[in-house]
Amino acid sequence: MSACAARDIALFPLHAVLFPGGVLALRVFEPRYMEMSKACLRDDTAFGVCLIREGAEVGAPALPAQVGCLARITQWDMPQLGVLQLTTRGERRFRIRERRVQGDGLARAVVELLPDDGDAEPPQRFARCARLLKRVIEENEVHHIEPPFRFDSSAWVSARLAEILPLPLQAKQKLLELDSGLERLEILHALLARNGLAGSP
Repeated sequence: MSACAARDIALFPLHAVLFPGGVLALRVFEPRYMEMSKACLRDDTAFGVCLIREGAEVGAPALPAQVGCLARITQWDMPQLGVLQLTTRGERRFRIRERRVQGDGLARAVVELLPDDGDAEPPQRFARCARLLKRVIEENEVHHIEPPFRFDSSAWVSARLAEILPLPLQAKQKLLELDSGLERLEILHALLARNGLAGSP
């Protein structure tokens, strides 16, 4: 699938990497992000999650990575006044084309949606990756991975492994930037093999 036309979105730079289909819980209290969240809920729109390249999550606007992931709010709660608890789900990846900062400190960007990874089935040589992921979900009850579980999709399996493996954020970011789920899975398979986790079933 080719890249889509540009769209204007709000940005939420974080010390986290969100993948399509992933689940991300957020605790929102800064006024700029409270207003952003209200607008997204009111208009049924998504915002962009980007890894922070420079800066912090709170305070002055941080410099985000160029590639991020759209996040749509699926659940929300306000356990106390001025604090919003969000559950979001990753949608499409995007690349920032133009970025600006509003007067309230909220960053917005014109972004280009990137191609979907597709639904290629993992080749047999990577089947152990899918089995490892399935075992982790079953044994550890990983609640932040939501069904449907798509163990027959290279894009889904590679994204979920990238989320749960203890990789540096910059490594997760590089995996997010790959257009091919198969390529991402190949890298993760090699990493697991080096650590003795992708051997015999």
